Amino acid sequence: MKRTIKIWIECARLRTLPVSVAGVIMASGIAVLYHRFEWLPALLCFAFAVLAQVVSNFANEYYDFRRGTDKKGRVGPRRGVTEGDITPGLLLRVTIGTLAVACAVGCGLIPFGGWWLIPVGILIAVFAFAYSAGPYPLSYHGLGDVAVLVFFGLVPVNLTFYLQAGYFAPLAILASVTIGLMGVNVLLVNNYRDVDDDREAHKRTTVVIFGRKVASAAYLINGYVGISLLAPLWFAAPLWVLAVPALYLVLHTVTWNRLTHSDGAALNPLLGATARNMLIFAVLLTACFGIIAA
Repeated sequence: MKRTIKIWIECARLRTLPVSVAGVIMASGIAVLYHRFEWLPALLCFAFAVLAQVVSNFANEYYDFRRGTDKKGRVGPRRGVTEGDITPGLLLRVTIGTLAVACAVGCGLIPFGGWWLIPVGILIAVFAFAYSAGPYPLSYHGLGDVAVLVFFGLVPVNLTFYLQAGYFAPLAILASVTIGLMGVNVLLVNNYRDVDDDREAHKRTTVVIFGRKVASAAYLINGYVGISLLAPLWFAAPLWVLAVPALYLVLHTVTWNRLTHSDGAALNPLLGATARNMLIFAVLLTACFGIIAA
């Protein structure tokens, strides 16, 4: 039983879930700052974001297996289907079942945002599969980074804030790009580690296209640009709030330095560290918003 649970946890890639969670937390923090926080839509957005990412992770593992991208004994985390721990059919059924649960949760948001959320939800569901599947899988054509920026940054932050406040705010829009860039960095670490395998499998990620040096530079720049985008907030907030971006940049720079001096399996912990950094940033900044709004 314990082994089965571990296999499915690895398949869901729990260490990357802060990528989806951070956006919802950030948006809810801004809602708190504006005195617009609503716990029920925030909770539903949280659940939907996690489920949608798990669906995307399941689908990615299934379709990478189908395409032969993942190999046994790979450098990255163990892939259950590739190693024979999970049958492809079972993973596909669980993926579809998880998607159904995500859709049910998403329908719970209609009373807060209106029926226009249905096509948005369909678009998110399509992305969850189009990232790795279909005639033009995004992750195989250098578009994975753009997809992460949009669907783990722009969409969750702005929609979560809108569903609580009833309008879009400039601060939420800026924060959505910040969170999106931080999320892109998680993908960069993953593709930085897998660049040789991806090149062999004709998976043209941005790291395969531009090389590791450009990817590591982009990783560093993304963090600093993301923090800089929130300059209006840093100038307007109390001085003590600046401790949050300062801490993030320290953690970010340390992780980047480890990235440039690591290879193979040594890169695996940096995937979780990058996700951890963005979660710490979102949680601490939300706590600051709560203190300011009190």
